[in-house]
Amino acid sequence: MTDDQLYIRRLSLIASVWSIGLAMSLTIAVDRSTWMMEVAPAPIVLAGLITTRRRWRASGLALALIGIHGLVLMVGGAYTYAKVPVGYVLQDWLHLTRNPFDRIGHFLQGFVPAIVLRELVIGRGLIRRGEFCTLAVLAFCLAISAAYELIEFGAAQALGQGADAFLGTQGDPWDTQWDMLTCLIGAACALATLSRIDDRLIAGRL
Repeated sequence: MTDDQLYIRRLSLIASVWSIGLAMSLTIAVDRSTWMMEVAPAPIVLAGLITTRRRWRASGLALALIGIHGLVLMVGGAYTYAKVPVGYVLQDWLHLTRNPFDRIGHFLQGFVPAIVLRELVIGRGLIRRGEFCTLAVLAFCLAISAAYELIEFGAAQALGQGADAFLGTQGDPWDTQWDMLTCLIGAACALATLSRIDDRLIAGRL
């Protein structure tokens, strides 16, 4: 099996799992317009991975993380992040004042792109490994989070009260700031725990 065939097989696996996840998520979605906004990043990312595969390929680690993140988006889209059942369980266990599933989503919003972006800039020879690469990836992830918050702002302006489920602030006036901080923490955790493993994966492909 060639590298391209293996990569296509991995992408096909993600597509198959996500297709099932999307179907199940849509079936139980409490608000279909919110569902569409929440899950939209998944097919967009998959299309990007397919169209760029001849110029750059994500590692098996990055693809696994992307696959998991997509499923989290589908769960959040189905229930809305503020009402995900497993979040209520965590809220009770940890004695929290709000459903924390939204925070999990934003943690992954930093954790997963950190590895993908790191592989992209190193694999394409854009930035060398080192402190500057780490800072650049953290900045990229924070920029992604800020861009997403601006999208939420735009949705709130366009839809008014209809965007409440999409925003998922749960009454917290600092929700936007917490979301971006959680994303940054997720990115930092990914770089701290997976960079060495990722270096070996990158080296094996180059």
